[in-house]
Amino acid sequence: MVYLDTHVVAALDRRELDSFSRRAIEAIERADDIRISPMVVLELEYLRQIKRIKDAAMHIVNDLSVSIGLRICDLPFADVALQAVDEDWTRDPFDRIIVAQARLAKATLITRDTAIHKRYDKALD
Repeated sequence: MVYLDTHVVAALDRRELDSFSRRAIEAIERADDIRISPMVVLELEYLRQIKRIKDAAMHIVNDLSVSIGLRICDLPFADVALQAVDEDWTRDPFDRIIVAQARLAKATLITRDTAIHKRYDKALD
């Protein structure tokens, strides 16, 4: 199982993966289960609203669902929120929830975020 951070989803949507390592790209290509936190959907929509990306969040998610089998994680929110309490290395609510979901699932998280790499040993860039 592989989880994707928000900027990875945006890069996949734009087909711009040149900045990611070969290991990260191979992990995505080999994964039979690719997921995102619902917080990624919310963050994508936020990025659209501030004009950092063009397409609506669910449009991106639906396109990637078809092309790579992307799914939104369905772990119980209460479990994720309780895990996020322990992610006290950041005040960013998006990062806290995204990492908490990946950690609960014991999954690889593809991200370029260096703070996440320092705190989550299953992060790949």
